[in-house]
Amino acid sequence: MLDLTYDAPKPKIIAGAKQDWELVIGLEVHAQVATNAKLFSGASTLFGAEPNSNVAFVDAGMPGMLPVINEECVAQAVRTGLGLKADINLYSAFDRKNYFYPDLPPGYQISQLYHPIVGEGEVLVDMAPGIARVVRIERIHLEQDAGKSIHDMDPTMSFVDLNRTGVALMEIVSRPDIRGPEEAAAYVSKLRQIMRYLGTCDGNMQNGNLRADVNVSICQPGAYERYQETQDFSHLGTRCEIKNMNSLRFIQQAIDVEAKRQIAIVEGGGEVVQETRLYDPDKGETRSMRSKEEAHDYRYFPDPDLLPLEIEQSWVDDIASGLPELPDEKRLRFMEEFGLSEYDASVLTADVANAAYFEEVAQAGDGKLAANWVINELFGRLKKDDDKDITDSPVSPGQLRDIIALITKGDISGKIAKDLFEIVYTEGGNPAEIVDARGMRQVTDTGAIEAAVDEIIAANPAQVEKAKANPKLAGWFVGQVMKATGGKANPKAVNEIVAKKLGS
Repeated sequence: MLDLTYDAPKPKIIAGAKQDWELVIGLEVHAQVATNAKLFSGASTLFGAEPNSNVAFVDAGMPGMLPVINEECVAQAVRTGLGLKADINLYSAFDRKNYFYPDLPPGYQISQLYHPIVGEGEVLVDMAPGIARVVRIERIHLEQDAGKSIHDMDPTMSFVDLNRTGVALMEIVSRPDIRGPEEAAAYVSKLRQIMRYLGTCDGNMQNGNLRADVNVSICQPGAYERYQETQDFSHLGTRCEIKNMNSLRFIQQAIDVEAKRQIAIVEGGGEVVQETRLYDPDKGETRSMRSKEEAHDYRYFPDPDLLPLEIEQSWVDDIASGLPELPDEKRLRFMEEFGLSEYDASVLTADVANAAYFEEVAQAGDGKLAANWVINELFGRLKKDDDKDITDSPVSPGQLRDIIALITKGDISGKIAKDLFEIVYTEGGNPAEIVDARGMRQVTDTGAIEAAVDEIIAANPAQVEKAKANPKLAGWFVGQVMKATGGKANPKAVNEIVAKKLGS
């Protein structure tokens, strides 16, 4: 098991404040369900299609059109809940959340207020090597997304694209367990990682497929502990919700800005008003959007067109049996199976594609060497090359595995391996064939190496005397021999022969 401390320093904020304050943060993460069709229609969920081309009659709110539940959306929500160690509710129901918005044609959103599909769970948030926080999940419910209003195409009119209307969302609601901006970003990042492993959401924040509403409040030291003991929210400060955050960096910035705003209000003798706010990254401020709505403002009532959703435990069990290995378990296995450090294992399991690539490379037999090459050489080269993704790597896992196999067999040195890697990266080809065709195979003939050592020693008598007086200078001869042989000489053999010749 990983040796983790399940806690983190309680944040005391903020520079310029008259007294110490602590942050209390809860998040509502909206994750687009990875399915080909929408929640209640067969319309496509393909991103980037022509405006209003992925719209069924029910999405457009046409009279008499009835929603039909997409079973795969339900399965994906259950899969996500299982991945977050949450309770799966065999009974759930859909409600209508009534509000007017131009890109919501029916005038209501179908959601789950009273009976969500997933109950309480938890997320283990990694804060630093050996330090983690447990953030509790309150619920996950299914709901349909709204469309998109476009305001910059005409000076006098707004346009509406309904392609997103009806796309299935999972709203993942956390408890107010998060204590700082960095932890909030780490929590969202961990959620995204888990859902990518599960295949339930692609986590693309740029496309809006993962976005968060961030609830921020401040309290005096000790108040959070009293809340934990009593579960009485009155111990916490008045919260404000920052809507539609689709960047980890902006989430951190917005929390910091909002905390400072609330502290200034309270220390100035005012009261924080519960409301919904927007973050403006250009101005570095949050601004009021509307007063915070309550459930009764939306006039929730059970959707009359949809029966309650009842699922069988055997169906849930079937889904559970097909879950992939999740990141925490994979990280632990990499540490145990390949002898990796927690840091290296965390880097390699951060993304499911990275982990799969590494495992194939590690078949060469040396897990630590494979990790070093994937993390330092491959990731470094991809970053240098326009920050490419692992899926765009010109070097396949099989090619890198073959390079490492050549190293471990002693056919090439580490220096030659880097040259070979660059050739494969830029030109492609079979590593072993390239080594033979270009004469890159390592010289292991001790006779040839000894001859090279003798030649260097004979040409440098003054350096020989210095090396005999100071054995540490023998490394100079090793370097000269490697240079003379084009880096092909076996370094271990060179070191041994040099030491023998110099009597060190």
